[in-house]
Amino acid sequence: MKPLYALLLALALASVACKKDDAPTTPSAPAPKTDTFSGTVQVKSSANHTFTVENSGQVSVTLTAASPPSTIAMGIAVGTPANGACGRLSGATVTTAAGATAQLTGVVSPGMLCVEIFDVGNQTAAVTYTVTVTHP
Repeated sequence: MKPLYALLLALALASVACKKDDAPTTPSAPAPKTDTFSGTVQVKSSANHTFTVENSGQVSVTLTAASPPSTIAMGIAVGTPANGACGRLSGATVTTAAGATAQLTGVVSPGMLCVEIFDVGNQTAAVTYTVTVTHP
């Protein structure tokens, strides 16, 4: 009788272990990517950097550092690269001092984009900067 109980117990455990999970799996969204760029903007000039967006979604741009002075306001913009320049997208430009939170956000489609950092007319010397771009 013991072998019969052992066999029934083994079959019960095997059927539980093989139970199909009927819950559909939802694909997770890809993790956002963060690009960090640094450089120098000369007086009355700009600098731009390109990045590739692989999926539609939100882009966030943060001017994390700019100096001297550390309080200087700079222009930042998102656009499309062409012939070494960054063609600014409508509504995708802001003037800001460096900070820890995103100063420019928007929804973008897949493709090659650029971020531009530029003198808004208040620089008296070259300004070094660091900017981060988080995108899908």
